[in-house]
Amino acid sequence: MSAVPRIPLLIGGKLIQSKTTDWRDVLNPATQEVVAQVPFATREELDLAIADSKKAFAQWRNTSQAARVHVMLNLQKLVRDNTKKLAELITLEHGKTLPDAEGEVGRGLEAIEHACSMATLQLGEYAENAARGIDVYTLTHPLGVCGGITAFNFPIMLPCWMFPMAVTVGNTFVLKPSEQDPSSSLLLAELALEAGLPPGVLNVIHGGPEIANGLCDHPDVKAISFIGSTHVGTEIYRRAADNGKRCQAGMGAKNHCVILPDADRDAALNQLLGAAFGAAGQRCMATSVAVLVGEARNWLPDFVERAKKLKVDVGSDRDADLGPLVSVGARKRVEGLIQKGVDEGAELLLDGRNIKVTGYEKGNFVGPTIFGGVNADMTIYREEVFGPVLDVVGVDTLDEAIELINKNPNGNGVGVFTQDGGVARYFQNNIDVGNIGINLPIPVPVAWFAFTGSRGSKLGDLGPNGKEGLRFWTQTKTVTARWSPHTTGVNTTISMK
Repeated sequence: MSAVPRIPLLIGGKLIQSKTTDWRDVLNPATQEVVAQVPFATREELDLAIADSKKAFAQWRNTSQAARVHVMLNLQKLVRDNTKKLAELITLEHGKTLPDAEGEVGRGLEAIEHACSMATLQLGEYAENAARGIDVYTLTHPLGVCGGITAFNFPIMLPCWMFPMAVTVGNTFVLKPSEQDPSSSLLLAELALEAGLPPGVLNVIHGGPEIANGLCDHPDVKAISFIGSTHVGTEIYRRAADNGKRCQAGMGAKNHCVILPDADRDAALNQLLGAAFGAAGQRCMATSVAVLVGEARNWLPDFVERAKKLKVDVGSDRDADLGPLVSVGARKRVEGLIQKGVDEGAELLLDGRNIKVTGYEKGNFVGPTIFGGVNADMTIYREEVFGPVLDVVGVDTLDEAIELINKNPNGNGVGVFTQDGGVARYFQNNIDVGNIGINLPIPVPVAWFAFTGSRGSKLGDLGPNGKEGLRFWTQTKTVTARWSPHTTGVNTTISMK
């Protein structure tokens, strides 16, 4: 029996074995097989990674924009060429289906390609002779060493929302991927080195809360980007802010999809199936509440029948619609919340518990689950299930749907299906949610637009990607300069006229 591989750290351009005594198993969620061991690195190793990135910053910040962008051009090709390998690692450790994993790599590529535009996006502003003999201009400079802490559910896309833009504007970066599925994130970092990132510009450190807290506490780390649960994100944001750091935290969600009676029925129901049950519901942008308006409530039986036809299987089966949940703990939590829904009086229209996949009897499988008769006081509505569970709520009017959604504390994403442009405009103007989809249920924007979750789903003024991402990873300096041939007299006023 071959030894289980131990995942290394990446520091100073080299893969090194951690000296920790704390190693955690990385499991294949379809089999419970141990596929690797990940280190919970020591504080000394974290300090080493940060010090190495600080040292690299001095030179990297002065590297030309053209050279930094060229690295991203190389990286996008390498990621494209290694899509199959990256996707297989995602499926092995996370469990999502191979087509879904390949789609995730594609969304990560969008962010890398967006970073290839930084040379023009990082331009400042200039006003000659803004006042008599005085020029005013802005500079967008990097911050220094930055940190990223990512969740398990998108081990490629989430790091791509962070380090490509951060390093292309001149920062260096320390990435802490999820300990549940770290191998694809590490391979992505190795590809970045192969693309031409100098040693120390991107370091990878593995671990748990101690490493995350260490990134927040360390005086040489200037900014922290986090995507994960509300509980952890709130603590990360508070801790980083208390230490004077810039921080963005993308957190939990309870995403709704409103379906109006005039919607294209087949398109709406089929897209809702994918949004609710794809990736086994383990997406912060998954649709977990369907709000059926008026006569659209009559479509529910049809939707349930369609959900019964979805195939639950191991993620390596390309015909599977959804694979296993990431861990035994995740499965037990989801099953417990399903039972809570039953106990609180919701109508269980489709029960995804006790799913067995031949040959993978130990897998963490939960099938599509649908509740009717849900109200806002129920636990399954209030909590983010993070599994293939859909709550269905019926209302009479669009305004009732808007009121329901705006009362929910989260504001990550929302969708509406209608063929009436005026109704869609009314919806987008009155809904209090950051990312809005019209005739699509998962409104994750392309990477050159900012991801704009709001309210309880986001802490920090600036989100990932787009112009907001550029502003997050840079500091703006405003220079006021006088270059007149000579100055006569003394000016004791603030006026520049």
